Amino acid sequence: MSSQPTNIAAERTAGPAPRVRARASKRKLWSDLKRDKYLYLLALPGLLFFLIFKYIPITNLVIAFQDYSPYFGVTGSPWVGFEHFSRFFANEDFYMLLRNTLAISFLNLLFFFPAPIILSLMLNEVRNSVLKRTVQSLIYIPHFLSWVLIYGLTFLMFSQSEGLVNKLLVAMDKETVDILSNPNYFWGLLTAQSIWKEVGWGTIIFLAAIAGIDPQLYEAAVMDGAGRMRRIWHITLPGMRNVIMILFILRLGTIMDTGFEQIYLMMNSAVTHVADVFDTYVYRIGIKQGEFSYSTAIGLFKSVVGVILVVTANKVAKRFGQDSLY
Repeated sequence: MSSQPTNIAAERTAGPAPRVRARASKRKLWSDLKRDKYLYLLALPGLLFFLIFKYIPITNLVIAFQDYSPYFGVTGSPWVGFEHFSRFFANEDFYMLLRNTLAISFLNLLFFFPAPIILSLMLNEVRNSVLKRTVQSLIYIPHFLSWVLIYGLTFLMFSQSEGLVNKLLVAMDKETVDILSNPNYFWGLLTAQSIWKEVGWGTIIFLAAIAGIDPQLYEAAVMDGAGRMRRIWHITLPGMRNVIMILFILRLGTIMDTGFEQIYLMMNSAVTHVADVFDTYVYRIGIKQGEFSYSTAIGLFKSVVGVILVVTANKVAKRFGQDSLY
């Protein structure tokens, strides 16, 4: 009998505690928002961008399973199930599109991904601060150039009639080479363009990772007689490993996205069979011909493949004790 009042009293005492904690949490949230209101205002445009152009369009992915008509809208269009996916996989161009997309992405992964790592290691070894800042400023500039301008520069360099390279070949009594219309050069040319445009910008993250390495490690290595290459191999690269792994996992998620604008500008009738990728195909079929459901199904297929690759790579990284996304 004596234990029952005690239990009731305990329940009365413990009952309001969760509500009190909830109110305290809300007060803390509002105080944090009020304190950092200007920071949240700075972040607001980016949040709105992702909300409007990334998250809200997800609700329209259902048209991949419909025979969508703008007249009837999403709610009135008839359902067709996986018909668009079956049509896409049975398309005679599917394997060509898959081959080109994977080939271009693989070349970027093989040559473009390690390029900023190597460049950041080289910049880290430059001891003249003025020279280092100058080089960094120069290699950042191409990132801000549009692909249209880069295509123009490429045309001026490699055009068969007016290109600088072919003019030099003519001056040396050599035959001209039609680089822009030769399928054998197309993938390599795209990779070279990507490296030239983005390698400098990509060094920012890796230089930040290098800056976070404890300088005492380098001092201890010098005391032990380690040379420059040994310090890079045993200190700098291990210090960058976590960042490299995370960026590599994210890169795998975009393996089905080769970049529409660059390829569309470089494409011509002579290289279509090696240049046509999922993005250009979606533009041609989805926008020009108005097959919105079909093109949405292709986009959903790309997204699913990207998610599978990211999740798989993340699990593999965890299994081997590496840092992962989550």
